[in-house]
Amino acid sequence: MALRLTREIIEVMQAHARLEAPIEVCGYLAGRDGMVRKHFPMTNIDHESEHFAMDPKEQFAVVRAARELGLRVCAIYHSHPVTPARPSEEDIRLAFDPDISYVIVSLAGDEVTVKSFRIQKGEVQPEPIEIVAREQT
Repeated sequence: MALRLTREIIEVMQAHARLEAPIEVCGYLAGRDGMVRKHFPMTNIDHESEHFAMDPKEQFAVVRAARELGLRVCAIYHSHPVTPARPSEEDIRLAFDPDISYVIVSLAGDEVTVKSFRIQKGEVQPEPIEIVAREQT
């Protein structure tokens, strides 16, 4: 199964990563019917270049806002300012929800790379990203 989202959502994640570099950025993607429909940028409260942590109050507010829109959080994204778009050991260790996608935006190469993964019990599986036409929410 693929993570389905629009080019616009990919571009806004990339812009978020570029804006905050060299700090890692983070956020949630929410959707319904198998389609990501909304991007929720969040604050990296650690302000680190090799680590991110989300504010629990902000997380709850975003989950509530998504629910009010009839959406559910289906992915966590974060950036890797200087490393490739693959989960680090810490990313794998902290991946507690096997039902969501883990998206990494890498600024390490000449072009920004966006990849998605499923992580279950420490096992990492690449997840295809399907870019679909913009849909009305």
